[in-house]
Amino acid sequence: MEQNNDAPRPSAPQKTIFEDALDSFLAPVLPYLKDDSVSEVLVNGPNEIFIERRGLLERVPDVKFKDEQSLQAAVKNIAQFVGRKIDNENPTLDGRLPDGSRIHAVLPPCSRKGTTLSIRKFSKGVPSFVDLINKGSISKAAARFLDVCIYLAKNIIISGGTGSGKTTLLNVLGGRIPGTQRLLIIEDASELKIFTDHVVYFETKHGNHEGKGAVTIRDLIKSSLRLRPDRIVVGEVRGPEALDLITAMNTGHGGSMGTTHANTPYDGLVRLETLSMMGDTQVPIAAIRRQIASAISLVVQIKRLSDGSRKVTNITEVLPEVDENGRYQTRDIFLFVQRGKTADQKIVGEIIATGYIPTFMEEIEVNRVPFGREQFQAPQWYIDMVNSKKVA
Repeated sequence: MEQNNDAPRPSAPQKTIFEDALDSFLAPVLPYLKDDSVSEVLVNGPNEIFIERRGLLERVPDVKFKDEQSLQAAVKNIAQFVGRKIDNENPTLDGRLPDGSRIHAVLPPCSRKGTTLSIRKFSKGVPSFVDLINKGSISKAAARFLDVCIYLAKNIIISGGTGSGKTTLLNVLGGRIPGTQRLLIIEDASELKIFTDHVVYFETKHGNHEGKGAVTIRDLIKSSLRLRPDRIVVGEVRGPEALDLITAMNTGHGGSMGTTHANTPYDGLVRLETLSMMGDTQVPIAAIRRQIASAISLVVQIKRLSDGSRKVTNITEVLPEVDENGRYQTRDIFLFVQRGKTADQKIVGEIIATGYIPTFMEEIEVNRVPFGREQFQAPQWYIDMVNSKKVA
């Protein structure tokens, strides 16, 4: 049969106008934006560019922008495309690219080396507990316990530093929420990719050049409470909306979650307390502490360690009452213990149970969840280590 050379051929996917423009604006760093092993691109002025690969920063000395003017032009054009404004009167930009990547920029003179730009890339694919286990970020037992807590609708705060993996972990936990429940997700810039049967996404809105028309996370939380949510997820709690989230957790929206910036589980609770007092609330500090202690069931601490790995270091229960000194009472259920380093400086350690049985163990048993008390048994070497410290 004679071949018809005039038959139409499948065409390659066409780039959008924005994608073409983006390739042009960011041509010097484009190879790194397309490299799946690179998670972030950092531009410190036109002549200094770093990338993050596998959790570690490295400089790319042979890559630079033509000059400061071309770098500023790139940033201003990107701002225009994403509906934001950056100029001398508004020298910072916080936005989301069409693929979900986060972009932030600061112009001179606030940035003394020249325009500073950060692009945190959108991770492809939907992460799962299996992915985190395979990477050594969490143990099977700890992952199973968090799965149980999601099933029992425990309120969870994920605490960690910038780039520690809070959003990735929140994606994983959110993906375990039962599909029969209505989930409302609220973010400043959309990053979460939680796929379930009934999910609604909200994103804040910046004001116009006169500052009018802005919609904050706090506004969206208040609206969400009128939209019959079963659970509320706030991508990042960093303002007075902390009080609204805590209030929602205390008023029938069990299983809600959020992330915050802090170095330890206890610091995470203190940060929520501080954020709750940032608004115009007249609630006494003692009452806020009691609300936080009552609302939060668990704090999950995640860290980026010195070798670039990201690990869950604490799964900590928050007891529902503060002590006589007004301090939060916390108990580690699972804990990451570092036991050394390899010759190539990789951290050696494991996430183990501490022997503490959570106060809601009876709830686990009543619901016939297959997670027995033996799962909380600490290894003997850890018991010996703790006992030796007590003796010392």
